[in-house]
Amino acid sequence: MAPTVGDYLLLRLRQWNVDHLFGYPGDGINGIIAALGRADDCPRFVQSRHEEMSAFEAVGYAKFTGKPGVCLATSGPGAIHLLNGLYDAKLDHVPVVAIVGQTARSAMGGNYQQEVDLLTLFKDVASAYVQMATVPAQLPNLIDRAMRIAIAERAPTAVIIPSDLQEEAYEPPAHAFKNVPSSAPGYTPPVTRAPDEAIERAAGVLNAGSKVAILVGQGARSAATEVMQVAELTGAGVAKALLGKDVLPDDLPYVTGAIGLLGTRPSYELMRDCDTLLIVGSNFPYTQFLPPFGEARGVQIDVDGRMIGMRYPTEVNLVGDAAETLRALIPRLNRQQDRSWRRTVEQNLSRWWDTVERQAKVEADPINPMLLFWELNSRLPGNAIVTADSGSAANWYARDLKIRDEVRGSLSGNLATMGSGVPYAIGAKLGHPDRPVIAFVGDGAMQMNGLAELITIKRYSSQWADPRLIVAVLHNNDLNQVTWELRAMGGAPKFEESQTLPDVSYAAFARSLDLEGIEVEKPEAIGPAWDRALAADRPVVLDVHCDPDIPPIPPHAEFAQIKDAAEAIIKGDPDAFGVVKKGLKTKAQELFARGNR
Repeated sequence: MAPTVGDYLLLRLRQWNVDHLFGYPGDGINGIIAALGRADDCPRFVQSRHEEMSAFEAVGYAKFTGKPGVCLATSGPGAIHLLNGLYDAKLDHVPVVAIVGQTARSAMGGNYQQEVDLLTLFKDVASAYVQMATVPAQLPNLIDRAMRIAIAERAPTAVIIPSDLQEEAYEPPAHAFKNVPSSAPGYTPPVTRAPDEAIERAAGVLNAGSKVAILVGQGARSAATEVMQVAELTGAGVAKALLGKDVLPDDLPYVTGAIGLLGTRPSYELMRDCDTLLIVGSNFPYTQFLPPFGEARGVQIDVDGRMIGMRYPTEVNLVGDAAETLRALIPRLNRQQDRSWRRTVEQNLSRWWDTVERQAKVEADPINPMLLFWELNSRLPGNAIVTADSGSAANWYARDLKIRDEVRGSLSGNLATMGSGVPYAIGAKLGHPDRPVIAFVGDGAMQMNGLAELITIKRYSSQWADPRLIVAVLHNNDLNQVTWELRAMGGAPKFEESQTLPDVSYAAFARSLDLEGIEVEKPEAIGPAWDRALAADRPVVLDVHCDPDIPPIPPHAEFAQIKDAAEAIIKGDPDAFGVVKKGLKTKAQELFARGNR
C-alpha cells in the first residue's frame, strides 16, 4: 500500500521529533487515526476527555519541555473545542501546532454536516499561520511552516486537512511551476542582542541609579545567571511577573517574589521606592504596580520588538535575547558600593516571609488555604513541576509557594482561564515522566473539567517512571476568586446562586479510579497528608477542605483600607462575620511581623 497523506503527516511530525499528539478522535480525522495504527502509535496519541483539554495538555507540554506541543481534533465541533487552549498558548507566547480535520473537499461549501469555516475560525487565534491543504503535494511545506513559525513566533499555528485528502496517496511536490518544496525539518533560533551603543546607554542609566529594581518575566528564564549577576552588581531587588515565578529561586535574599494584585508587599515596596527599573523578558500589564511615572528611569530588554516600551515609559529599549544582551551589559556596569538599598530590600523580604508564615497559621474554619502551600515549601522536591489553576489557587501559588532548586511552575498567565491546572499537569508529566508534578486547583475548576481528566491521569500513569502526580483541590464549595472580586471590585455581597458549588468528594472520586484519595479536614493533618502524597506509588488527589473567608489581600492594601472596604461590602453578605474577622486578622499579621523586627 502506498503511503497516504495521513501516513506522511505522521512521518513528517516524527522528523520534527514530535513524540506526543494530544487529541480526541472523530470521523474528520479518521485517515490520520488509521495512519497512527499503521505507525504503531508513533507519535504517541494521548486521548483526553475533551478537545479543550487536549489543547491545554499541549500547552503544558510546551511550557515545561520547551518543545512545540501538537494537538489533534476532528472537524467542526472538535476544532471549536480547541480554541480556549489555543488562545491560552497565544496570550502566553507558547508554541503549539493544531492539526484539524475538515469535511471532504467534495462537500465543502454545501452546508454539510459539521462543516465550519475553519480558516475563518482560526484566523485570529492562529494568526501567525493557518492554512488548509487541498492536494497531497502541499503537506511538507504546510507542516514545516506550521512548526517553524510556531517555534519562531512562540505562537499557535494550525493546519487543516480535509478528511478525504487524508486517505489519498501521498505525492511529493514536483520540481515544477507552482509547486512549493520544503527543506529538512528543524529550526535553530537565532541569537540576537541589542547594538553596543544602546547597551552603553542602558549601562549609563543603571549606573546612575542608587535604588535599582529588576522585574523579570518568562523571557528571562534562559538568563537567570545573568540576572543574578546584574542584581549583585547594582544591589537591586528582583521582582517576578507571574509567568516568571520560576526564573529565580525564592530563597535568594533579594528576590521579592510576585508582583501585582497577586504579588507580595516587598515587590510592591520595591517598585514604589526604586529610582531605576530594569525589565527583562516581561510584558507585565498592570502599570499601577510599577514605579510612579517620572520617579524612576527605565531600561527594558525583550527579544520581541513589538513588546518594547508599551508598559512603562522606558528610556532605553534593548531588543535582543535576554542572556546575550545582559552578557554584553554586565562588563559596563559599576558595582554599587552603597548597599543600603539592598539591605532595605532584604529586610523587607525577611519580614514578609515571617508575615506569610503568620498569615498561613491564622485560625480558619476548617483550614486556611495558605497553610496548604506553606506546608509544602519545606517538602517540595527540588525537581518538581508545579501548575496552578486560575482563581484563588493562583493567589496562594503566587505569594506563598517558594520556588527553589530546579522547580518549574506555570499557570494560565494572560488568558487566566479556568480549567488549565490539571491538563497542564498531564502535559508536563508526559513531557517529564521522571519528575513529580503537583497541580493546585480550586473546586470550581475541578468540577469544570478536572474530575474528568483524572481518568486521563489514571490511563497513562502506569507508563511514568515517577508515579507522582498530585492534584491538590482547594475544596471550599465557593467560586472563591469571583466571590472576592464581587466584594472588592463590585462592592457587592456574595450572590449564593452563582457562587456556591455542589459539595463533591474529590478524594472518593479519585479512589473510585484506583488513584489515591486523601481527605484533609484539619490543619494539623496538612503536613502528614503532603508526606503521604509525596511518598505514594500512584497519582494522588488531596481533597483539602478550605475556609472560603480567608481574603486574598492586595499587597498595597493598608489596615484601615481593609477595615473600610469590609464594612462597605458586608451588608447582606451571608459570610459577613467571617469576612471581616478573618480579613482583619490576616492583615494584622503584617503589623506583628513589623513589630518583631
